[in-house]
Amino acid sequence: MSDFKKYHCLECEHIYDEAQGDPDSGIAPGTLWADIPENWACPICGAPKSFFKLLEN
Repeated sequence: MSDFKKYHCLECEHIYDEAQGDPDSGIAPGTLWADIPENWACPICGAPKSFFKLLEN
């Protein structure tokens, strides 16, 4: 079972999956949420990292 988590954007519901990362924004697969720079923004709507919340299973 994977320990990777998912976070969703409260603005547009985009899902950031730690297992997949965000390669288009330079975030490699396997990058943990805590390791993403604070200036990263949602690739869909541009909302700041602070607009994302942990997606509970």
